[in-house]
Order: sequence, then structure tokens, then C-alpha cells
Amino acid sequence: MPNISYLSHVHYVDETHVALSNQFFSKTATNVARNGLATVMVVDGYSGEQHMLDLVFERSEMEGETFEQVEVHLAILESRLTGIMKLRAVDIYRVEDCRAVPAANPLVEPEPLHLPDLMGKVARLATQMSDCGDPETLLDVAIEGLGELFGYRHSMVLVPDGERSGLTTIASRGYGRFGFGAEVPLGRGIIGAAAERRRNVRITDLSRGQRYIQAVRAMAGIEDTTPIPLPALDKPLSQIALPFVARGRLVGVLFSESTERFAFRHRDEEALTVIAAHLATALSFLSDERERTETNQHEKAQVPTVEIANVPTGRRIAVRFYQRDGSLFVDDDYLIRGVPGRLLLHFLEDYARSGKQDFLNREIRRDRRLQLPDFKDNLETRLILLRRRLEEKSGPIMLQRVDRGRLRLTLAGPPEIAVIKD
Repeated sequence: MPNISYLSHVHYVDETHVALSNQFFSKTATNVARNGLATVMVVDGYSGEQHMLDLVFERSEMEGETFEQVEVHLAILESRLTGIMKLRAVDIYRVEDCRAVPAANPLVEPEPLHLPDLMGKVARLATQMSDCGDPETLLDVAIEGLGELFGYRHSMVLVPDGERSGLTTIASRGYGRFGFGAEVPLGRGIIGAAAERRRNVRITDLSRGQRYIQAVRAMAGIEDTTPIPLPALDKPLSQIALPFVARGRLVGVLFSESTERFAFRHRDEEALTVIAAHLATALSFLSDERERTETNQHEKAQVPTVEIANVPTGRRIAVRFYQRDGSLFVDDDYLIRGVPGRLLLHFLEDYARSGKQDFLNREIRRDRRLQLPDFKDNLETRLILLRRRLEEKSGPIMLQRVDRGRLRLTLAGPPEIAVIKD
């Protein structure tokens, strides 16, 4: 007996295959097992165009690339939908025919069959990124290029936090606030899922149904309890997150969103995948190159004599540091936590003890007093995060990069440091 089922996903595999999500397929599975034939109607959510696909069943997959691509989208909604969206398998079908279903009243004009190629813009941005000599400039050029060349005007980069198994925002563009230091737990929402699964996640329309609307804030990784809220659009309709991985190690996540539906298509994902891969390689290379340079300098030159600063006569700066999680407050205002918090405490204590203002990266790497986990891989990005967070706050403490591998601490007054050990 023929039957009809609604599907949550009809996933494009290649020019001759699609994958259907198998979640409730009792009767459908029986019919497919009997004759292997199916007809699927798909609707273009942008234009309203409909197409009929004549399919022939080939196989079911419960693991592998296609399964994980579909499963990760459902996993984002899983916590909100009490388990009903759990994927059992993806069924791979060969497409025998694809024909349009004429619409009596088309919603909009259909898109041209061949959209403009984005690879030229990818090449331009990759060339600009290749000219960057340090990680901070690289991140800024990449984010700005996404807006100027591609029109992706709301983007951010997050990097792994080795202490809390999450991600921390280090660069952003297009938002009312930068949100440097905002955190996303691993596996939470589209950003955390992309990091945990190490695969791209692209959502083209967040407006379908009330349950999707309710999940928007979770998908963006926003939590009211976080000390630094994540930058986010109020009503995003399209989102994409791409992890960038180098030599098997997660380097970060590139995230972009839009108030338009279907802002990110297959071609956008392909272009962003190339950019994310370039970011991963470039960030790893620049960090390794910086460390090699610092090591050679350390062996060829003596450490410069510490200059004692004139202590400012301005107001005193109250600094409170909690050892439990590395949280640091300045004048009762939360600043940062984790590795960046410990770094700033280290700088302030040295300043209070000896008046030291200049700090070299190679000295920081070798200072055992810090006792920081996975320090070698995180130093460069943590210093960028700390400097940007201080700039964003525009408070009495600033950390400036005076030249390659050297930072300078400036204060509006003497610090009063309280370390809380509870």
C-alpha cells in the first residue's frame, strides 16, 4: 500500500544522489525494502519552486560523512525537541529524474541556473591574508574581507579554551559590541556543534515553526548568565559555522549570520571552507614562526634590562582575582577569566613588585610561575584576547604591542591586588 511521509531533511549528496533522513520510517521502510522506489517532492524555501524527484534506493548509512552532516543539524534541535528528532539513519537514493512542478502563482522570480562564481573573491581574500605577518592582523583582514568582498557583514572568530572545553570570541565585526572574551560551551548551538564535530554546520532558514524561533538564541550560543554575552543578531534567519583544523588540532571556528533567509548556499559554504582552511594553516604557521623567532632571539641576545617605571600618581586601581577560575575584576567590574586573567595578574604583580612595564613573549613562555595548561599553543591568541578586552573596556589598564614579541603595560594609577583563594 503506497504511503506518504514528511521528511525533515532531503540532503544533496552529489549530482545524482540525495540522502533522506530516516527518523520515523516504519511503513516507508517496508515499502522501500519491497520495491526500492520512491518519489519525493522538494520545495525551494526561497522561491517556492517545487520539484519532483524519482528515486531508487541504494543503501542506508548509520555513520560516515553524509550521516554526520545530517545528524549535526538535528543535534542542534535535539535538546529542545525531547529526542523526537534523533536520526536513525540516512537512506541514499539515486536520482532517476528531476522535473519542475509549475506553480500557479510563483512567489518570486527563480534564481538563475548558474550563479556567479565566488572563487575569484576567495583568491583575493587569500592573497590579502597571505600578506599578514601576525595572527592579530590576519584575523582582522579575514573578518573585514568577509564583509567587503562577500557581503557577510556579521561574523566572528572563536578559539578553543583549553581550561573549560569551550570556545572564546577573539574577533568580530558587524555587531553593536565586539564581545571579546564571550564564551560558547563545546557542543552548544551551531558554534559549539561545529567545534565538537569538527565539521561545517549551515542553517538556511530559522523561521520555520515556533520551535525553531525559540531555539534561535541557543543556536547562537547566547546565555544570559555568561559574564560576557556573545555578539548576536536579534533575529538571525541564516547561520553558518565552520571549524578550522590544522594537523589534527582545532584552531578555531569561523561563524557568520544574516537577517536574510538562504544567505548561505552551497557555494557560500564552499568558499568559506577554503577561507577557514587558509586561516587554520596561517594561524598555525604564524604561531610556530613567532616561537622560532623568539627562541633564536633568546639564544642570540641577552634579555633587555628591566626599566623601572615612574608609578602614576592617579587614583588607585582595585584588582580582584579569583584563583578558582582565573576571573579578574577591575574596580569591581568583570574583565576576563581563565588564561588571559592569569596573564594579566602576572603582569600586574610584576609591575607592583618592581615597576616592570615591558614583557617579552619568550619570557612569558618560560616563566614557570604561571603554570598554565597547554600554554605553548594558546599564548598568542590569549594575548590578543587580553589586549582587545582591555581596549574594549577602555579602563585604567591597557596592554599595548610595542613591537614584535614585546608588550607594554600602562596604568592610570598604582594597582591594589587582592587574590581570592576560595
